[in-house]
Amino acid sequence: MKNPGAAMLVIGDEILSGRTKDRNVAHLATELGTIGIDLREVRIVPDERNRIVESLNELRRVHDYVFTCGGIGPTHDDITSQSIAVAFGCDFAVNEDARKIIADRARSQGLEMNEARLRMARMPVGADLIRNSVSGAPGFVVENVYVLAGIPVIFRAMLSTLLPELSGGKPFHSRTVEVRRPEGELAGPLGEIASQSPDLSIGSYPFAVGGIYGARIVVRGKDPASVDRAMESIKQAFASDAFVE
Repeated sequence: MKNPGAAMLVIGDEILSGRTKDRNVAHLATELGTIGIDLREVRIVPDERNRIVESLNELRRVHDYVFTCGGIGPTHDDITSQSIAVAFGCDFAVNEDARKIIADRARSQGLEMNEARLRMARMPVGADLIRNSVSGAPGFVVENVYVLAGIPVIFRAMLSTLLPELSGGKPFHSRTVEVRRPEGELAGPLGEIASQSPDLSIGSYPFAVGGIYGARIVVRGKDPASVDRAMESIKQAFASDAFVE
């Protein structure tokens, strides 16, 4: 049976400009894999409403889950929440539960509940909240779309609250071996091993460090025994040049 599939929509001019390096995609892929959900597509879009709406509507139609990150803070360019309301054709208003969470957090820190903080309580009407144990301001869920913060520590905290609620499939198992030979010498044997293991994903990722050329071979699959057999075949094929990680 095929695992559920997911997509990720990364939102923010700062990612596209290179000023900020994404640290959320790999974490999401790893965490979803542990519960049998396959991350199948990732898109990065600027802080432009039309681009967010268009991409979100395309992704939510073809994937079981869509996760967004970025653009739900208190500043003028944080337009993700309102864009998602447009995508779903929902009204956009202050969520009273979110407002109370943010106001209580501000009060506990001796801060004013100003207009900027109130922006973070505005979301599509009918959305369910995603708890934020780091800074308080919640994310939210509309149908199969999960809207999370872009700051990595907050993204991870929000995701950790969601994972137990998601319906997954069979988790993937992964093993890695480093082979210190040029990739051109690996292609033939790896192709044969891959053809004998159609249920596995076998990837080759080349490197060059200090004059040493090689590749990290990653074997992934739902059956641990199949992964182990393929890994043994790879180690035998490259003998003393293979180093298990």
